[in-house]
Amino acid sequence: MPDRLLDDEALESSAVVANSSMNRERQLAGVNSYARELGFNPLDWVIARARQSPPRGTIGWLDLCCGSGRGLVQAANTLARDGLDHLVTIVGVDLVDFFDPTPVQGAALHLTCASVVSWSPPRRFDLITCVHGLHYVGDKLAVLTRVASWLTEDGRFVADLDLDSIRLADGRTAGRKLATALREAGFTVDTRRRRITRNGAGDVSLPYTYLGADDRAGPNYTGQPAVSSYYRHRQDSGADSGE
Repeated sequence: MPDRLLDDEALESSAVVANSSMNRERQLAGVNSYARELGFNPLDWVIARARQSPPRGTIGWLDLCCGSGRGLVQAANTLARDGLDHLVTIVGVDLVDFFDPTPVQGAALHLTCASVVSWSPPRRFDLITCVHGLHYVGDKLAVLTRVASWLTEDGRFVADLDLDSIRLADGRTAGRKLATALREAGFTVDTRRRRITRNGAGDVSLPYTYLGADDRAGPNYTGQPAVSSYYRHRQDSGADSGE
């Protein structure tokens, strides 16, 4: 374990986190886009959900670590143009207040400057996405447990998750034991694609105690500097195991 770990407040002031440009230019569709990263267009997904569901308020899409919110602004503009903004609510949350200008028409989009570790939403969501955002979060597992409670009964969660960035007190990766715990808690973990998903809300508890974060971990698989998160497995006695 590094000789210095940061709590979430200190981490959020780190240049690695505050200056992250990973999500700044992301479009809704195209080369650097939500559609390319997620494998589906989230706007098409929420519109289809809104049209097939009986009226019960707006369909909600929450995007965590949304960067400038550029793709969300594009989505909101499309909704307003097509007269569909009354069907969908889009909420974007990012630690840095560096948002693109919001649409002058329509009321679908709400951008919030806040930490995803401490922020709480005003509603549940049908779709929650986090594209490369967890790479810069300290208590990644806390975010996952909270997100599970923010979904609607049949909601969908999709995020990038690099399990190599989640480590035990002895420095080893949490490994298969963590992947198993996440699956038992109702998540689907794709280690090859570094993707975590979930369908439906749930009350999730994971057997890990957060110790702090290392903002000096260096580049991850994206080639960008990232944050490693350290935990202690509560069921272990003696040495941590990263089997």
